[in-house]
Amino acid sequence: MAKNISVKTVKMVQLAILAALILVMAFTPLGYLKAGVVSITFIMIPVGVGAILLGPAGGAILGGIFGLTSFVQCFGMDYFGTTLMGINPVFTFIMCMAPRILMGWFCGLIFKGMLKIDRSQHKIPSYAVTCLCSALINTVLFVGMLFLFFGNSEFIQGFKGGMGWLAFFAAFVGINGLLEAAASMIIGTAVAKAVDSVRKRQTAVTD
Repeated sequence: MAKNISVKTVKMVQLAILAALILVMAFTPLGYLKAGVVSITFIMIPVGVGAILLGPAGGAILGGIFGLTSFVQCFGMDYFGTTLMGINPVFTFIMCMAPRILMGWFCGLIFKGMLKIDRSQHKIPSYAVTCLCSALINTVLFVGMLFLFFGNSEFIQGFKGGMGWLAFFAAFVGINGLLEAAASMIIGTAVAKAVDSVRKRQTAVTD
């Protein structure tokens, strides 16, 4: 019983810390790199780490917090989001929330699946693939919903110009997606491995 309480307490503390980190990153320069009208975000990193440490449910909760902070940005804090908010607030809310919740959930499932096939001693491939997927899933789902909900709007058509959708997708994601993926894989893997190692040592002490 004591062990179960200890493990649950540790997970709750980790969830609270990661949630607080998301909030800090969302409303300080730590979480976003502004590039014109487009924001490069690194907030998927604590979501991916949380999915590794806490499983799919924990990842989904942290993804939901990420989504809420993104939606708040649409109230005058981010030009792109504010413009979409003016076009359709309901679609903007769904676009901010759904990709992030699903990203956290899927990353938790991906990590569980990786552990079944990862034969390495330190499980670095499992951490790396999961953290990389956090950025990729976030980008694909967010941009996919952006095109689905706002693809025909004058605002997006203005960005698109005469490009085809595939070319526009590549241009729109481009450097942003690569930077987010690289940062998420490198930083997320290091953080997740370090925190998970500490947790395992603490759990071993309580046995």
